[in-house]
Amino acid sequence: MAKTKYVYFFGDGDAEGDESMRAELGGKGANLAQMAKAPLSLPVPSGFTISTDVCQAYYKLDRNYPAGLETEVAKYLTKLEKSMGKKLGDAKDPLLVSVRSGAAISMPGMMDTILNLGLNDESVLGLADKTANPRFAWDAYRRFIQMFGDVAMGVEHAKFEAIIDEVKSHRGIKQDTELNVEELQEIVKKYKVLYKKEKGEDFPQDPKVQMWAAIGAVFGSWMNPRAIKYRELNNIKEGALKGTAVTVMAMVFGNKG
Repeated sequence: MAKTKYVYFFGDGDAEGDESMRAELGGKGANLAQMAKAPLSLPVPSGFTISTDVCQAYYKLDRNYPAGLETEVAKYLTKLEKSMGKKLGDAKDPLLVSVRSGAAISMPGMMDTILNLGLNDESVLGLADKTANPRFAWDAYRRFIQMFGDVAMGVEHAKFEAIIDEVKSHRGIKQDTELNVEELQEIVKKYKVLYKKEKGEDFPQDPKVQMWAAIGAVFGSWMNPRAIKYRELNNIKEGALKGTAVTVMAMVFGNKG
């Protein structure tokens, strides 16, 4: 019996899916696959999409992943790293990824995109060096902790905002763009203290732990109250859609100097 395929790659001028696979890859995943392959062959950053079949299985298995998924994702992450010439969590030149949800039709209540996944206390220094812009790197890390904490882990958005507002008020500035490197580093430190207080554990430094937490949050969002209500109001019958897909995609930065 053939093994079920759960993960589909796109990038390097090719893709394993196309726009006809919206039911499996979701709208975003299907569109990215179509753009990446001939005849369009657009320079889409490489990535992979975990299919809606996993979402369906996840709920059938009482919020557990189907057998073989972790191995398949690890294989495709290695392929993504080779495609981009970078490794997730590398201290000198880190691969950063975005993680986004994508059902066959767009709907409110689904998890928002998480950007800059892969940053930690070491890789932020590599990003600062590689982009020749420490302010950009620390701002990206600050944003990632806030997005991950809020979107994936349920730490209240306002609590992060209160920290940044306090730092700005102390300095007498109004815009986030006016924050300097030292202030962004202070915010990162305070964000991590907040995260530990709210979650009872340290902010995860292992990018693979970060990635799986984000993937789990996407699948979890399929059954959140807003998404369920939207499907009810729009007469989308239970089972009419398999669920949401998850797209993990490389982020590309130029020189931010």
